[in-house]
Amino acid sequence: MATIALSALGRAAGTLLLGPLGAVIGQAAGGLLGAAVDSTLIRSGQGTRGPRLSDLDVQTSTEGKAIPRIYGRARIAGQVIWATRYEEETVTSGGKGGPKAENYKYYGNFAVGLCEGPIDRIGRVWADGTLLDLETVTMRVHLGTEDQAPDSLILARQGTDVPAYRGLAYVVFERLPLDDFGNRLPQLTFEVIRVVDTLERKIRGVTLIPGSTEFGYATTAVTRTSATAVSASDNRHALTAPTDLVAALDELQAVAPNLRRISLVCAWFGDDLRVGSCTVKPKVDVAQKTTTPVAWSVGGLTRTEAETVSLVAGVPAYGGTPADATVVEAIQEIRRRGLEVMLAPFIMMDVPAGNGRPDPYGAAEQAAFPWRGRITTPIAPGRVGTEDKTAAAGSAIAHFVGTATSAQFSVAGSAVAYSGPPEWTYRRLIHHYAALAQAAGGVDAFLIGSELVGLTTLRSDASTYPFVTALVALAGEVKARLGTGTKITYAADWTEWRGHQPADGTGDVHFHLDPLWSSPSIDVIGIDMYAPLADWRPGDHLDRARAETPYDLDYLADGIAGGEGFDWYYASEADRRTQVRTPITDGAYGEPWVYRVKDLVAWWSNRHYDRPGGVRASSPTDWTPGAKPIWFCELGCPAVDNGANQPNVFPDPKSAENAIPHFSSGARDDLAQRRTLEAVLRAYDPADTRFRPALNPVSTVYGGRMLDPAGIHLWTWDARPYPAFPAQNSIWADATNWATGHWLNGRLGGTSLEALIRAILADHGFSAVAFDAVAGHLDGYVIDDRLSARDALEPLCAAFLVDAVDAGTVLRFAGRRRKPSATLTEADCLDEPNKSVVEVRRTADAELPREVAVTFSDALLDFRRTTLSSRRLEGLRRGRRLRIWR
Repeated sequence: MATIALSALGRAAGTLLLGPLGAVIGQAAGGLLGAAVDSTLIRSGQGTRGPRLSDLDVQTSTEGKAIPRIYGRARIAGQVIWATRYEEETVTSGGKGGPKAENYKYYGNFAVGLCEGPIDRIGRVWADGTLLDLETVTMRVHLGTEDQAPDSLILARQGTDVPAYRGLAYVVFERLPLDDFGNRLPQLTFEVIRVVDTLERKIRGVTLIPGSTEFGYATTAVTRTSATAVSASDNRHALTAPTDLVAALDELQAVAPNLRRISLVCAWFGDDLRVGSCTVKPKVDVAQKTTTPVAWSVGGLTRTEAETVSLVAGVPAYGGTPADATVVEAIQEIRRRGLEVMLAPFIMMDVPAGNGRPDPYGAAEQAAFPWRGRITTPIAPGRVGTEDKTAAAGSAIAHFVGTATSAQFSVAGSAVAYSGPPEWTYRRLIHHYAALAQAAGGVDAFLIGSELVGLTTLRSDASTYPFVTALVALAGEVKARLGTGTKITYAADWTEWRGHQPADGTGDVHFHLDPLWSSPSIDVIGIDMYAPLADWRPGDHLDRARAETPYDLDYLADGIAGGEGFDWYYASEADRRTQVRTPITDGAYGEPWVYRVKDLVAWWSNRHYDRPGGVRASSPTDWTPGAKPIWFCELGCPAVDNGANQPNVFPDPKSAENAIPHFSSGARDDLAQRRTLEAVLRAYDPADTRFRPALNPVSTVYGGRMLDPAGIHLWTWDARPYPAFPAQNSIWADATNWATGHWLNGRLGGTSLEALIRAILADHGFSAVAFDAVAGHLDGYVIDDRLSARDALEPLCAAFLVDAVDAGTVLRFAGRRRKPSATLTEADCLDEPNKSVVEVRRTADAELPREVAVTFSDALLDFRRTTLSSRRLEGLRRGRRLRIWR
């Protein structure tokens, strides 16, 4: 092509300059030049070359840079501590008679030192400010232990005499492609987690939600294609692992290293609060959706056959029921990690607003998306015309429970098939998941239900509880399928587990669940424990005499077997507002524990006697004292101020159950959640120094503790990994609930201010420290320079209004919101005329007396909670002088 073009161009130029002879000469010259070009570009095989780096040196670290210390969760940059020259790869394209081109690709092998170790986890990684997909690169993490071995790549390149960088947390990248970074090492930053608080290492069990997630429990990456032909990942929203579940489990195990068991929640949907009209079935979130390589199926039901969940503002109110294949994958993945699995079939109520269905509780229609514990008779107990205590209640419960049997569920590989009648009933739900557990290779524990308090308390006559009878039968059938190696229980609501005292004026007391708890098929007493631990409120109140702040661990622990629901109760909301407390007593038989929702020890240690009509029966129930351990199948607290006042409430605007705790402002408060959970875990754990033996006695029947510390499952950890959840609120409708909800994702790994101060001092070799009313919570804190402990702590003390005081034997940290230490009246003042009322003088710390917190009487001035750790205060009033020193 060049020969033709340049010949023509040469001929034209020659003609113009020399006439006909010039035309011949120009054409010849142009042809020769064109032939050379064609030979080079087309026929030579040498081709073209792309840009090539002339300098293969890598970036270096800053000489003498301090090694940072991390506390909690933080994002930091590192220093390159080892590297090879770039690896160059030649990529040739074309040839075979056509043009050939050579280009060059470059790869980096290098190590980045991060911070002092040991740390617990490296999470996300950013390269030039963009999240790096860790599934596409080779990155090895060294946590910075004192016994870590040298990295394999450094050994291979440098030989045997190489540093292990013990005590330094670092990462090694092997053959990191540099194309996207301009053929240079990118600027890297890392999410680092170092757990310094105490809660994380006390966790033995958690629940895993959301329960309604079609593919969120899968370890196989699933791609969805919507009706508009748009494709996207269905279950990968974090770039740290192949799927969301794997990413969530990775972080959970890193921040809770002593974790032993996960309760896997799987939801079907109820559609009516009237027990005889309620069906329980699996549903999907969207009818028109194609997923690969896994298609949604539950018990043989396909997406086109399944119902869809209700919509709220055009968005599905819930995700769909987990596909059976994903549940099997989740069980197997959790057990592969060395953890136990408790499978928890769960009912979510899909009752939308505007449903028009008659309400058992007397409202115009049934409440929107209510709690499953509200399922009851068409007219609820306590209302005129109720079916409670009639045969109709028994018939309605029988319809809800259904007739599906274990034999109608068969297992083929990892799939479950059902051959029974076409019913969507409670027995079908439970037997389906029992068979699915078998298909997954077994589980360690299994729940036959949870918090169905409205059903377990229904009676077909004065003392017969048909749903409890149905649970006893189910427990035996599930135990027969899963074997003795699987612990079976029912997770009773915290108001339900101990017994039934109907508010119908009869005085009845029935230990209605005792036939279940006494069944040989039930291995543990299961409780979802959300009892109040506190009664805190703004201003002055009764509990202020017991604690400086609502975060005090001893104060919260005292509420486990004390306070509301144990010593006293509020008879009305008016009494709650004015703190009129009615003692819990039992004048008839001296057994006040019968009426206490929090007296686990007395209930567990004593024989149980029903009281029909308020008269104590002559014979006890079948319960044997201390016969079985107790598990908390759920234990939780919302991350909201005063969460311990009412741990059972949760934020969910679509639901009629949406609420904040008593006397809460609704403000996010991670410390309230952390302290509540920690108080309970400490109180029941014999390995903890604050363990209270009276709360957890030893059984004479089985030799273990009443409450197995390994049987406490915190509510809740989400399979949707943080921070994708809650940041991607366009994907998950409940993401906005995270801020003040029960979620532990994004909170575990953080730290209380008290734990942070203690950790900083411990790193400087100082342990004699005490705290008084120090409140605060941080995601993380970084010390990135050479600082003394004082320099590191001063910004924290200033930000959180905390004073540090040398108390002689300990270094004491005191929050300025604490109660006053002394009250001085006018009679305590000395006369000195012609002086101002108050003088504030600043002076050097060394000249100050010891700290005093002062409250002046009304006759003087109110300096409530004023601390004098850094100044001298001289108060004068009516010619009388007051001097106060530390």
